Amino acid sequence: MEIITCSNVTKKFGDFTALNNVSIDVPKGEIFGLLGPNGAGKTTLIRIINQITIPDKGEVFFNGKRVTPQTVENIGYLPEERGLYKKMKVGEQAIYLAKLKGMSTAQATRELKQWFVKFNIQGWWDKKVEELSKGMAQKIQFITTVIHKPELLILDEPFSGFDPVNVNLIRSEILRMKEEGTTIILSTHNMESVEELCDNIALINKSNLILSGNVDEIRRKYGNNQIEVIYRGAESLNVGNAPVKVVSDQEYKKNRRAVLEILGGAANAEVLSELVKYMDIVSYQELIPRMNDIFIKLVSNS
Repeated sequence: MEIITCSNVTKKFGDFTALNNVSIDVPKGEIFGLLGPNGAGKTTLIRIINQITIPDKGEVFFNGKRVTPQTVENIGYLPEERGLYKKMKVGEQAIYLAKLKGMSTAQATRELKQWFVKFNIQGWWDKKVEELSKGMAQKIQFITTVIHKPELLILDEPFSGFDPVNVNLIRSEILRMKEEGTTIILSTHNMESVEELCDNIALINKSNLILSGNVDEIRRKYGNNQIEVIYRGAESLNVGNAPVKVVSDQEYKKNRRAVLEILGGAANAEVLSELVKYMDIVSYQELIPRMNDIFIKLVSNS
């Protein structure tokens, strides 16, 4: 079942078309990657889902019902453009934002204190926001985005500005929330994060949807049905009767590395069982293109 359905959404700003007849479905309980270069229309779509702006054409549904201003109560949104009130104390700021989500002061204080301990920032509760580093401020904003346990969480470049330790911390929290049933829309340029986290993606470029679907299926679709074989014990490759074409075969460290194209849709087991007759295989793996390569190829050609 889909938590978000965008049907033929179009949005213009004067003569500029930000979104052109875009339709996407976001499955419930998954991490959904919203991808595209700068200016592609991603942020406009996010703002439409959040009722910040209204589409010129098309409709957006949340759990099968048209989105309304009340729908936003079930959404947590962390925009790329961060913003906190610099002169407020950190704890006061966090409580204020939590109360805007409908939480009481007591409930907000209790749960925020727990989050501050988890993120190891409890010593900053009474300091002013202007004293925070960029990474520290982003931790506060992440916490205040998720504090009310939204059904849908929209994160726009959530890892920007974090060191590897804190990237791992945020990633772990995202995965934990997914396990607890939260649906997450992740808007990012980090294709490594897409491969690690996302179940499905939609790629928007120049206001148009140019690709959508399951991440693993997309990567296999854009592959060349090739495998890499690292082997030893032979001076050159002997493929026997394996249904393959040799693309390359060369020295690799103290072994040899061959790239083979599997022919006729043969199974890996069939290929491997033939190859092991002639060589000592160190490793055997499919060469599936990275999302970064697919992203660049599709954006460059559209």
